[in-house]
Amino acid sequence: MRRRLGPAVLAALLALALAACGGGSSSSSSSSSSSSGSSSSNGITSKSPDQIVSAATSAVGSVNSVHVSGKVASGGQNVALDLNLVNGKGGTGSMSQNGLGFKIVALGPEVYINGSSAFWNKFGGSAAAQLLSGKWLKAPASGQLSSLATLTDVQKLFSQLLSTHGKLAKGQTTTVQGRQVVAVNDTTNGGTLYVATTGKPYPIEISKTGSQGGQLVFNRFNQPVSLTAPANAIDISQLK
Repeated sequence: MRRRLGPAVLAALLALALAACGGGSSSSSSSSSSSSGSSSSNGITSKSPDQIVSAATSAVGSVNSVHVSGKVASGGQNVALDLNLVNGKGGTGSMSQNGLGFKIVALGPEVYINGSSAFWNKFGGSAAAQLLSGKWLKAPASGQLSSLATLTDVQKLFSQLLSTHGKLAKGQTTTVQGRQVVAVNDTTNGGTLYVATTGKPYPIEISKTGSQGGQLVFNRFNQPVSLTAPANAIDISQLK
């Protein structure tokens, strides 16, 4: 590809994660979430900020599935994503970078991308646009599209999102996405991680205000997700 799409998307998400866990106000909504969890307290509010982040990382690392959605701005890149991830298997959904959208399916050792003509022209050139517009491209998840594959890997994605932060401070308890949560503020980089205080201590949202901020929402924990490899995909190994 002419430009490396995956690293740009991942870099934008990690820029938000640098804030993962500050300060100030949040753009969170109080709309209902389909996340699972009992109404009893999980005791997370008594822990230190680092312990809360550690507990959230462990909890989300053991889910069967999770839905990740949101928008992030960083370095002139505006990234939106809507992904359903299956732990240990991959994920499916859609992403866009600066308005250029594409669909993605990651399943085991393979990742599949389906973008518009404008998408392929931007990231692959006119020849790629002519060949791949509206079609699925298949590539090894460990190869040229490895950074995109990381976004569909529950373990790798959350490990990076929740480990990239500065000094942490525990914030107030509040309600975010319909869940009772405790805030963990990154006092070094700005940004806030919200962790559920009932049921499993799942991360519910990461948010940061400002031109280099955004919002990532996590919900639909352990809900059924169907992953199917797209038919008639063009293998990247067949392309010169």
